[in-house]
Amino acid sequence: MRLSWTRELTGQKIRADLIAGLSGAVLGLPQVMAYAMIAGMPPETGLYSAIIVTAIAALLGSSWHMITGPAAAISIVILSIVSPMEAPGSAAYIALVLTLTLLTGLIQIGFGLFRLGSLVNFISHTVVIGFTAGAAFLIAASQLKHLLALSVSSNADLFETLAQIFEQLNQTNPVALTIGLVTLVSAALLRIIGRHLGIKLPHLLLGLIAGSLVGYLLDAQENGVAMLGALPSGLPVPDFPAFSAGTLESLATGAFALALLGLIEAVSIARAIALRSHQQIDGNREFLGQGIANTTGSLFSCFAGSGSFTRSGANYDSGAQTPLAALFGAACVAVIMFTIPDITRWLPLPAMAGSIMLIAWNLIDMTHIRQIASASRTESIVLTATFSATLLVNPVFSIYVGVFLSIAFYLRRTSRPSVISVAPLQHTERRSIRNVQRYQLEQCPQLQMIRIDGSMFFGCADHIQAHLRRLVQKCEGPPLILIIGKGINFIDVSAAEMLIQEAERIEARGGKLMFSALKGILLDDMERTGLLARMGAARFFGSTEEAISACVPEKMNLSICDSCTARIFNECPPLPLTEQTQEPGA
Repeated sequence: MRLSWTRELTGQKIRADLIAGLSGAVLGLPQVMAYAMIAGMPPETGLYSAIIVTAIAALLGSSWHMITGPAAAISIVILSIVSPMEAPGSAAYIALVLTLTLLTGLIQIGFGLFRLGSLVNFISHTVVIGFTAGAAFLIAASQLKHLLALSVSSNADLFETLAQIFEQLNQTNPVALTIGLVTLVSAALLRIIGRHLGIKLPHLLLGLIAGSLVGYLLDAQENGVAMLGALPSGLPVPDFPAFSAGTLESLATGAFALALLGLIEAVSIARAIALRSHQQIDGNREFLGQGIANTTGSLFSCFAGSGSFTRSGANYDSGAQTPLAALFGAACVAVIMFTIPDITRWLPLPAMAGSIMLIAWNLIDMTHIRQIASASRTESIVLTATFSATLLVNPVFSIYVGVFLSIAFYLRRTSRPSVISVAPLQHTERRSIRNVQRYQLEQCPQLQMIRIDGSMFFGCADHIQAHLRRLVQKCEGPPLILIIGKGINFIDVSAAEMLIQEAERIEARGGKLMFSALKGILLDDMERTGLLARMGAARFFGSTEEAISACVPEKMNLSICDSCTARIFNECPPLPLTEQTQEPGA
């Protein structure tokens, strides 16, 4: 992978990247520790990821502005996968998370090597929005025990957690609750003020400082409030995650879902920022960059990461020019870990809980949820099902539910291509072919014309066959059916067999099934595969006008034509002469 951006570095760009990197480190420092807590990991592992995963993904990925590292949705999935096996925070739990991270990275590398970038297109944006909204509730619920200083089982699901908290509400620590609320409210207000002023304030960091000051004034530690504690100094020694057949079997399904979700988030964020920066994104290279970053990170006690929309947006808005900004940010975090690891010693856990709850609230994309609810019934079903499965069943399972429903609805739509009855515009010289219903047009009683928009494949064969049989019943005399195929992209063997069968049925009744205006590339493909010869080349016409001229009036029952007053084709025979009514007394 070439680092093409290095050839464009200038002193001005380096200065801009340095400022953006330092700003990003200040903004992201509390975030990455919060995401580590969401994942059930020690806070320092979030910092490890913000150093190693961020730097490698920036160097190897295709986006110049995206910041990769700990992410909220990824963290809650990690917790849901591993917490049923071991207690979060335990040595065994951490070992499983590192193995999960390694598997996730290897799967992502496989996607990139086999150029399977199109796989992410099968997970719609609606699935991600529904999953993220559900994850926000799970994240908020997981922090209530820290906010209220209560004892809750670490592997309890959403409803068990809420039930245990409700039972212990009378044991709430008022000092812890005050610290958490001060952190939450101050961070939210600073975020609003920053937006109003048009500047990026480190609202989470400032909120944590406010919460810590309140904790100091209320003598939090003496009042039973837990502290985050000091961070380890420096980076961990590289170590290969443990493997066993049982571990691989139990983590494989979750790793696949985690890999997909991570790639979707990363590519979506990279493309969103590229719309503003006018940079071209290489999806497969992004897959490799994410995969190598996670694989390498697993060796240094990092948990799986992905693109962060908040930190990536802040990086671009801060004036970042190249991936050097991400490298500067990672270096800044490393310097903090090496020089002032005691920075978190007196940070109250309720303050972290308050900041995490604000993060959870921001994950709920109400704007897009309202748009989906008002725009599409099927997308609303996908959104609701994904959201519900995230809360009620399992975040990993919810991703598969969303994917399954999205594909099922897509297949349902494609299995029912648009079949529109058409006819010439009457009382016009050119008589262009138009939609019968829209233009209120008369139709020929013998020649039925339809336009098919969509691909003809095995899934839609029954739908089109039923439509053709209804048209045959509608025809007076020998049925004549003309399919206008300018909107058909391809015809597979199953659809061709159905068309041959229907053509033979129609011809057995003295009629004819014809095709016109098919795309040249489709005809070439049908000729190459032999489908054109099997279906009968004589049934195909280059234009609709040619098809009409070939059967009007030669193929029609003229006695029916004599009684028809529509005369919708220029080729229709003239009306028969009628006797003049004699005048009285003549």
